[in-house]
Amino acid sequence: MATSKLRGNDLRKLGYPAGRATTLALDILTDRQFSKLDKGSALALLQKIKDDPYAYLRDSLWRELAREFVPDPSRSVGLNPQVKDYRRYGDAFIEDGARRQMDLAMQLPVTLDGALMPDAHQGYGLPIGGVLAVDNAVIPYGVGMDIGCRMALSVFDLPPHYLAQRTQELKKILHAHTRFGGKEVFKNPTDDPILAQPEFREIAVVRGRREAAINQLGSSGSGNHFVEWGIVDITAEDPALNLPPGQYLGLLSHSGSRGLGAAIAQHYTKIAMSKCPLPPETRYLAWLDLDTQEGQEYWRAMSLAGDYAAACHRDIHRRLSLALGEKPRARVENHHNFAWRETLADGREAIVHRKGATPAGQGVLGIIPGSMTAPGFIVRGRGERDSIQSAAHGAGRRMSRTQAKQQVSEGELRRLLRDQGVELIGGGIDEAPMAYKDIHQVMAHQQELVEVLGSFTPRIVRMDAGGGGGKSRYGGE
Repeated sequence: MATSKLRGNDLRKLGYPAGRATTLALDILTDRQFSKLDKGSALALLQKIKDDPYAYLRDSLWRELAREFVPDPSRSVGLNPQVKDYRRYGDAFIEDGARRQMDLAMQLPVTLDGALMPDAHQGYGLPIGGVLAVDNAVIPYGVGMDIGCRMALSVFDLPPHYLAQRTQELKKILHAHTRFGGKEVFKNPTDDPILAQPEFREIAVVRGRREAAINQLGSSGSGNHFVEWGIVDITAEDPALNLPPGQYLGLLSHSGSRGLGAAIAQHYTKIAMSKCPLPPETRYLAWLDLDTQEGQEYWRAMSLAGDYAAACHRDIHRRLSLALGEKPRARVENHHNFAWRETLADGREAIVHRKGATPAGQGVLGIIPGSMTAPGFIVRGRGERDSIQSAAHGAGRRMSRTQAKQQVSEGELRRLLRDQGVELIGGGIDEAPMAYKDIHQVMAHQQELVEVLGSFTPRIVRMDAGGGGGKSRYGGE
């Protein structure tokens, strides 16, 4: 069997110490149930057990091995006994799991302040919709896997009936000039200046993803990511937006840093968990001190991933604008899953993590999507101090992916799309509008955080044809 080819040297390359851990791993892999497991898969499994032993402590087969990698309790970083006060917006609207996760984050010894948005739901470490300000540290899983994930809206000076009259043409343009998921890439990707950034040479984990980053430039992820045509309705004027009230053709995209961001998150989370062992229930909140080499390196890699996500959106909108033959009259763009250096209302300097939360500083523009059949909203931040100048980044899930697949039928989804006049290319049941909270309720719970300037109503939506996987479409990791 393939696993019989494993040797102690193979495990030591994974960081397994000689002795009991290596012996246990090799003994377990001689079991008959692993007879068809190839060497690469066996090593990947052993890596998972080493990186996150808590996940295997209840497994009768692996728990003895997992115990070998659980940090010594005497080395564990303790939590503060009291939960720091923080503001929850739409508290009755937020699931218990998200509240529990935020409570734990507010007990970290580095925590300065926090807030929970009305689209919040449970994630890994910091809940989606969580905002956490900490002292001179960065939490890789407080940023999330899809670093710098963002919304980008282009507004064209074309009337709404243009979309109705040219639906088939716009569908073809969308299909021809967008790519989704792990396998679809452009034959001739754009040579963007982002690819010349020094981090691609100087940081090992980034250097290892450069070729994939070149190929994936201008593409969108799977799961909740989308590109869609729709109707923009401007109801209030803003000098930065520079659009008179009225209706326009709009192009909205949602995607992030692709495989580059995921690799960075995974790599530095492992380092953080080894450097900063926390109690099991908070292990994904491990942080890197920004005075350390690892902390500085992660910050540079995170910043690069954010810039890469922006470059992907830039390419998406460039390609579609050229195909349409029109230049955008206005653009709105904002990102989440990121950490910012900011000054809090009381004057303290902080690192503010917004995991699935939108920056909403005074006068800052953003777009908060609803679902594939519900409007999104163009907003202007009010700079509310209790929310740490933040707002929701979407509707947020009310059903898990598994629940959506069990409770929503293909026929039900098709009928809803037809009734709402929405054309869907790709997508899946797990991204059905019924799986998400009511965006109107979310917006009602954050009136003190943002002012609405207009809306975007989807009409032609493209997502990954595979459906499933990845993040929640309107509120994910």
